[in-house]
Amino acid sequence: MTSKSLARRLVLAAAGALVLPRAVRAQMAKRRRIAYLGGGSRSLAGPYIGVFRRELRALGYGDEDITIGEYFAQGKAERLPDLAAELVGLAPDVIIAGSVQGLEALKLATETIPIVAPTFADPAATGFVASLAHPGGNITGLSLSSPEMAGKWLDLLKAAIPDAGRIAILVNPTNSQNALVLQVVQQAARTSRVELVPVEAHAPSDIDDAFAAMALARVEALIVPGDPVFNLARRWIVKLAARSKLAAIYPLRDYSTIGGLMSYGPDLNDNFRRAATYVDKILKGAKPADLPIEQPSKFELVVNLRTAQKLGLTIPPSILSAADEVIE
Repeated sequence: MTSKSLARRLVLAAAGALVLPRAVRAQMAKRRRIAYLGGGSRSLAGPYIGVFRRELRALGYGDEDITIGEYFAQGKAERLPDLAAELVGLAPDVIIAGSVQGLEALKLATETIPIVAPTFADPAATGFVASLAHPGGNITGLSLSSPEMAGKWLDLLKAAIPDAGRIAILVNPTNSQNALVLQVVQQAARTSRVELVPVEAHAPSDIDDAFAAMALARVEALIVPGDPVFNLARRWIVKLAARSKLAAIYPLRDYSTIGGLMSYGPDLNDNFRRAATYVDKILKGAKPADLPIEQPSKFELVVNLRTAQKLGLTIPPSILSAADEVIE
């Protein structure tokens, strides 16, 4: 073998050795990155993120195709701007906004990275998108509820406690969604001739003072809207409601399963499942501006009869027959 032939073989061998690393790098470059920003904790959001992951797998995305980074503010809204800036700096392909406060922080942090929100309410009214049919920016997703749903909470409480004349509603002033809910419930309260008592709580540490304020106001029932702070403190809220002998209605079934009297709201598993289809479309080239906001398609009414008995309440047959689940 001549020296030239040997040199040529060595060059070809060296070139062949570079094929695998380049292929590996190419495969790594194809892996898409998704970031999830939540206002609460993983203990609450984890099951829904699991539904989201499973739906992505059903759509053909294996673990080798997708990585999902998870960020949680633990009910501390003041942490969200820094968390939003951090994950935007990582330049993910898509961001999932798990709370309205997180969405607000992300909106300020990026105008280009696609954002899918599985749980926001009336995004057009709050200025997140131009319209439900044509979002027009980098944000799209699914509505958590229609504002009218908040009036349903009051209707259910009044049906369960016809004589209730003074009803409290927890409000987180930092949550623009809570402001919309409060407006709707106030209008429904005027129609029903019920005195509505808004009680503020900015953080889990405010919950004790909120219930003390309710006791001073002598309220007879309680509405708890959706909010990361309230969701994070859900066990303590349910316990204080029981201790205060307050009939309460909540936005998620999780509250009823741990002892809350009633819950009414969208099926979040369905919302997160559908959010995966948005991500699929975006990864295939669709623009958030062109993906209409979808309304929730499944709602759940859950009644805890054990709690009703402890409160001395008789839940009317009309509510029980309409319930998706009755806990006995």
